[in-house]
Amino acid sequence: MKVLVACEESQAVCIAFRKLGHEAYSCDTQECSGGHPEWHIKGDVLPLINGNKPFITMDGDLHAIVGTWDLLIAFPPCTYLTNAGSVRLRIKGEINKERMAKAVEAKAFFMKFLEADCQKICVENPTPGKIHQLPQYTQAIQPWWFGHPYTKRTCLWLKNLPPLTPTDIIREGVTPYVNGGCKDAHGNYRRFQGRNERDPKTRSKTFPGVAQAMAQQWGGDMSG
Repeated sequence: MKVLVACEESQAVCIAFRKLGHEAYSCDTQECSGGHPEWHIKGDVLPLINGNKPFITMDGDLHAIVGTWDLLIAFPPCTYLTNAGSVRLRIKGEINKERMAKAVEAKAFFMKFLEADCQKICVENPTPGKIHQLPQYTQAIQPWWFGHPYTKRTCLWLKNLPPLTPTDIIREGVTPYVNGGCKDAHGNYRRFQGRNERDPKTRSKTFPGVAQAMAQQWGGDMSG
């Protein structure tokens, strides 16, 4: 499959598909941190989402996708769209016009992916604020469904894709995974330590178990 993973600098999902033999590329305005510049497109992803466009990966090689992508997976920025962030929309009861304007821009960007010319689409974001009136998501998943002992509700908007099936459900020791820290197995809140743990890139990276489930269930093993 020809797979474009939009707004992904970590390359977690891209690498998962590559391991199964798919022609997957990550794309982000930032350089990749996943260690595979030969699979990463640094730049604006919107001109690429409908396919039929040549592009250059970070290693300098020229590529071309003839026709549309077989699968588009997108992780658009969520800062101004989340339900958690909606509390910042009002200041003393009044709508923060600047923040609302940014939310409108963020929604328009989000919808570009959902409406792309591609047969199979997944757009990922946290639970959105109702005020933004995003389309109804297809599925909400949790890391503990896929072998990670955390709760972090993530919504998936799917087009012509089946909902993800849990692969490794964890029943015990599951704790919240939250911005700034997490709870340990005893329920004690622990602040993230060190620059790496506090880095938003680290906290927003797709959990490996989720990335593997996407590749296995939506792509399948083509490596043989």
